[in-house]
Amino acid sequence: MPRVPETKVLINTRLANSYGGWIYCDHCDKTIGYLCYVTYDSLDLEYTCSCGGSGKAHISFLSEPPAFGCQKPLISIKNRLCCPSDQSPLLSINKKRLSNFRYTVVCNRCGTMYCGEKLPNNV
Repeated sequence: MPRVPETKVLINTRLANSYGGWIYCDHCDKTIGYLCYVTYDSLDLEYTCSCGGSGKAHISFLSEPPAFGCQKPLISIKNRLCCPSDQSPLLSINKKRLSNFRYTVVCNRCGTMYCGEKLPNNV
């Protein structure tokens, strides 16, 4: 049985599936990333696309986020950002399509929150 998100807010952003798959910018309809369906409990993503559009995605299966902040960085395996504990893929970010972004994602296997960002070129 598929999971049902407790919270789902998409602003100028579209997903290929109800809570995962390809992530698209609504302004240019280009792929900006990929969200793995079954390995995360919460995602917060804010971005500015190279087309000039900006968007947000907040999807959570948790009633409350973890009490602790960001821990270790995610590891990169074949362009996927993965949990360092068990190497499960969480998401991919198309860094070439985005002029800046910030994300937090919680792995549903270890419960760890991970964060990442790309700042604008002029900062």
